[in-house]
Amino acid sequence: MYEHETHRFRHTELRRAAAQERLAREAAGARRAARGEETAPFGALGAESHTDRPRRHRLPRTA
Repeated sequence: MYEHETHRFRHTELRRAAAQERLAREAAGARRAARGEETAPFGALGAESHTDRPRRHRLPRTA
């Protein structure tokens, strides 16, 4: 019975965490959309980088 209760508790916590993450993503998307509407007339590209990695390799690959 203990395992069943811990499973139910974990399931509830995971669902709650997923809901919080979903709300955070929606809020971030709304902020991004609002910021995009403000900067679009001034020539913004509209694409934002999702990582901090450079676009190209620093050194060319060897053969």
